Amino acid sequence: MRYWLIGLGLIAALIAARVAYIVIPASGALTPVSEIGTEDCQRVPVAPGTEDVTIDPVTGLAFVSAQDRRAGAMAQTNGIYVFDPAGPGRVRRVSNDTPADFRPHGISLWRGEGAEGSELARLFVISHPASGSQVLIFDIADDGSLTHLETVTDPAIRSPNDVVGVGPRQFYITNDTYFGDMPMGYLEAFLGLPLGSVAYFNGETARIVADGFIYTNGINVNAAGDRLYVAAFLGREVRIFERNASDGALRRLASHRMPMGADNIEIGPDGALYVGGGVDVFAFLAHAEDPDALAPSIVMRLDPETGERRTVFMNDGSLINSASVGAVHDGRLAVGAVFDGHVLLCPYAG
Repeated sequence: MRYWLIGLGLIAALIAARVAYIVIPASGALTPVSEIGTEDCQRVPVAPGTEDVTIDPVTGLAFVSAQDRRAGAMAQTNGIYVFDPAGPGRVRRVSNDTPADFRPHGISLWRGEGAEGSELARLFVISHPASGSQVLIFDIADDGSLTHLETVTDPAIRSPNDVVGVGPRQFYITNDTYFGDMPMGYLEAFLGLPLGSVAYFNGETARIVADGFIYTNGINVNAAGDRLYVAAFLGREVRIFERNASDGALRRLASHRMPMGADNIEIGPDGALYVGGGVDVFAFLAHAEDPDALAPSIVMRLDPETGERRTVFMNDGSLINSASVGAVHDGRLAVGAVFDGHVLLCPYAG
């Protein structure tokens, strides 16, 4: 019995040390909050849980992935919504052609050529139905309406958080944790274990192409398609990979530390990365339990070549709680959040 108690004590001490060394610094609980880029912002009501936003550079339409995470089950408001940031008075749900149990998460808009040289526009969407996580591929009409083309599942798509399309049927996803939405997954996140990964789907099968992340989150690719960017929320970093377009393989080039819980990544017109996220993880968890509890938001601009970063938006949560994305287009910054029911639209000069 004595040795059992000693063993349990050592395990408890190791867990406490891990929490003190990794989790508490990663929480950002002591980060000061200022008001940056918040003047003349307007709320665009959409639906609960505007977790991801991406803007079509051709049409200028903003696509919003909305899931009511507080509902605890499938909510009727879940869907993909579209609005024009230049005149955001009209918001439309465009995901009418979806499976019944549609719970969207990360999204990615891809434009390119089809097999016969035709121009294609596709929206890739992570969904978490009760049957298991999947990636849905939609065709995008000129007005933003979606037509469901395909649903992809694969053992390598374990706990998908975000997705980036790199072809008509090809994409990368981030697995935020190894164990997913179960007690071991929560313990994995609480201890800050580096078990997150990136998987690549080549149109037929998926495989893990990068790992070792502490809660993998946002993912995106540059315009040339030869650089892949991956955010780690609890790892508080953005990693940059060289991408082999022929087989999807990745080679790590750099890692940039971020003073935030890095969530989704959007690419600006100048190639800079715009990373939305939370300032304080504990405040985010409190907000998840209580909608009235404020959780500070931040959006940072990161130069992927130099690592130079600056804050372009910060708020104490009174305008939007714990931002999950910041998308830039035509002098505007669109900020979404995990639980809030609106997108915050702010002037942005670059």
